[in-house]
Amino acid sequence: MLASESPRRKALLAQAGIVPAEIRAAAIDETPLKSEPPRAHAERLAAAKARKVADERPGALVLAADTVVACGLRILPKAGSDDDVRSCFGLLSGRAHQVITAVALITPDGKLRRRTVLTRVRFRRLDAAEIAAYIDSREGLGKAGGYAIQGRAETFVRGLNGSYSNVVGLPLMETTALLRGCGYPC
Repeated sequence: MLASESPRRKALLAQAGIVPAEIRAAAIDETPLKSEPPRAHAERLAAAKARKVADERPGALVLAADTVVACGLRILPKAGSDDDVRSCFGLLSGRAHQVITAVALITPDGKLRRRTVLTRVRFRRLDAAEIAAYIDSREGLGKAGGYAIQGRAETFVRGLNGSYSNVVGLPLMETTALLRGCGYPC
């Protein structure tokens, strides 16, 4: 069971030949705790999402994830508006940032297993017209850090060190390793 309604996570799982038996959103408060580092934030949310759905479906194998985009210790928001996207790009333009995805798996016996993956991404310097055009595309809305690397934002990437699928929203190698470790055929 996938504890996420993210179409990107569903598509990434399908790319690995995995079709969840059920998809269920785990509505939780995603507000960072005061002074919570980005990695701890992603890990806390992924585990909370997995537990929430596992509590609703005892005995199910539940997979959840949370992706955080961070500049240093600053967690960028999931962009809910054009202003959020603009603010994110103000921080990302010409700089390196981290994309951290925590993957949590609750086994049928209730045990929590997890992996956390960090990918470093560097954007080239962007001019105001490029940022405005990206905002107009509406592609960054609803995305952590205000961008989708699998779309137009890929043209902004000067370098990437780590897992590309992690930046999209689910690190496939680590996710399939977690599932295989629980006996799930991948």
